[in-house]
Amino acid sequence: MLTLLLAFALRGASPPAFVEHQIARDLKGGYQVVVADLNHDGRPDLIALASGMSELVWYENPGWQRHVLVSGQRRMINCVVVGNQIVLASEFSNEARDSAGMVSVLRPGPDPRAPWTATEIDRLPTSHRLRTADIDGSGRLVVINAALTGPDAAPPDYRGATPLVYYVPGEWKRRTIGTENTGVVHGIFVTDWEGNGRQSILTASFTGIHLFGFSGGERWTRTAIAPGDPAPWPKSGSSDLALGHLAKTRFLAAIEPWHGNQVAVYTERGARWEREVIDRSLNDGHTIQVADLNGDGFDHIVAGFRGEPHSVYLYSHDAATGRWVRTSLDNGGMGAAACAVADLNRDGRPDIACIDSTRLKWYENAGAR
Repeated sequence: MLTLLLAFALRGASPPAFVEHQIARDLKGGYQVVVADLNHDGRPDLIALASGMSELVWYENPGWQRHVLVSGQRRMINCVVVGNQIVLASEFSNEARDSAGMVSVLRPGPDPRAPWTATEIDRLPTSHRLRTADIDGSGRLVVINAALTGPDAAPPDYRGATPLVYYVPGEWKRRTIGTENTGVVHGIFVTDWEGNGRQSILTASFTGIHLFGFSGGERWTRTAIAPGDPAPWPKSGSSDLALGHLAKTRFLAAIEPWHGNQVAVYTERGARWEREVIDRSLNDGHTIQVADLNGDGFDHIVAGFRGEPHSVYLYSHDAATGRWVRTSLDNGGMGAAACAVADLNRDGRPDIACIDSTRLKWYENAGAR
């Protein structure tokens, strides 16, 4: 067990300290970690999705016992929990011609620790990112499915219209949000953008960051937020993103360009979003999260990358200088494909879970409360 003390000099707040715990070290192609209370005991469990495995597995909190949700899968890429069901995307490839894009619903039996039943509901080539959203403020969640590319896209440019769709649970019929995005759409983020109880979808693509909002019926609006990296296509745009706050000021944190080396921060200035690159040292950047890790009202950025030196960085905003300060959460021990933030031990402090090609870890927040 390794204690990671993070030296944040922030507004007199106590610095976060993290204790590293390894849950699994035998994954193959670890790609996504999802937090969900699967056995309904009030403790958040962890789903570990690994694209090179035929089994989708979860680890039961607090002892982290391993259970199999479903087996017989190929090239799993994303899953999301909605109610007491899980939606899973599999049969994935970056090239649409090789990607069936299977979408399935997993349902538990009386014992959620026993294998679940999988039912195919759709096939959309390069189905890639699954999230839930309350698009109309009703409290009823739908499942968002963002394809990576259009059905006819091919490397290296991947040109073509890229579908963004959703499903209403129970109906499970594909409904279109939009096809205006072009090229690779790597990341999406769900947020109540207008503060009216309706959640919208932010997308990160070769053409930048866009916001899709539900207008009722089958109508959606698409709004350009920022163009992302200004380099020529296909090194343009944005890859992964999250929305955070510095007190009352919103900001967007993004990895740019696709699988890129940059951490970019967009700060809201009236109607504009000003871009600042705060780090250019990532190698195959693949996950970004924001969270207030020490309870001071200012969000931190968590960014992980899969290439050498296989690290996860934390960035904190220094109000005195206006600069972002980088420290390491895991230096060389976690080539994170994905991270998630949640209070895993129910002590009131947000913890961090990350997955890489072989490992699943959680970092216990041991900072002062």
